[in-house]
Amino acid sequence: MNENRIMKKGNDDFVDDFQRVADRVSATSIIGNMILSGFKLIAGIVAHSNAMISDAVHSASDVFSTVVVVIGIRLASKKADKEHPYGHERLECVAAIILAMILFMTGLGIGTQALRNILSGSYNDLQVPGALALAAAVVSIMVKEAMFWYTKFYAVKIDSSALLADAWHHRSDAFSSVGALIGIVGARHGFPVMDSVASLVIFAFIIKAAYDIFRDAIQKMVDHSCDEETEKQIYECVMKNGEVRGINSLHTRIFGNRIYVDIEVAVDGSYTLERSHEIAEEVHEDIERNFPKIKHIMVYVNPAQADK
Repeated sequence: MNENRIMKKGNDDFVDDFQRVADRVSATSIIGNMILSGFKLIAGIVAHSNAMISDAVHSASDVFSTVVVVIGIRLASKKADKEHPYGHERLECVAAIILAMILFMTGLGIGTQALRNILSGSYNDLQVPGALALAAAVVSIMVKEAMFWYTKFYAVKIDSSALLADAWHHRSDAFSSVGALIGIVGARHGFPVMDSVASLVIFAFIIKAAYDIFRDAIQKMVDHSCDEETEKQIYECVMKNGEVRGINSLHTRIFGNRIYVDIEVAVDGSYTLERSHEIAEEVHEDIERNFPKIKHIMVYVNPAQADK
């Protein structure tokens, strides 16, 4: 039927664009993190900086995180099957939750170690790092911040929870490098405790980011309606059809990063079943054409109440 053909084409285009953008951004993240972590590891060893070596390990963990993102997005992009007739979109939310937990554990590790160092009082045992570690920290901050904005831009563009989680993991790495930079500068000027103090601040930022990612993923896992503005736009789109006398009900729900719509429209009660069906198809096509994130639309037709 024409309705099914149009629906399939629109959904396939959306999924293809989603997958293509996600693959490109993820590949960039993996390559960038591998190069950066290698550079920081060498700088940390040569310049005798434990902070930079730890920062290198943090960057290496981003490679694992991005792999989780790739797997989650690929699973979410699988077509519906007999066991999963509504698709697999929520698997991306699962990937985002996993990344949020990784981010939380990373921040917790940084915060715990920082607090332990502050309470120990043994500040003079730290080895003074060399200038190469300082340069590596500056480069890391610039690169990771750029990767954060690059990944976040495309995450928002395709509305990907997992990709947004990966973006914040880049930002957490930038914060970690800021802490390393402050610690290295402090150590070189006789104040090694500054490293631990800065790490506590970084810990707060990372935990907040992990919480926001986890909350967003959970909201998308649980069915809830679209925002009022989106429903208003759908309403206005349908009412542009001159054959629609009114809308009896409009229900939306978010499934992963896609939208499902159930709508009841009122048309002239004297119309034949065939004509009513044609109007329903027109409504379906208008909505799908104007809202590419909508995956499924169910249009019901009711006879309009006669004017008294």
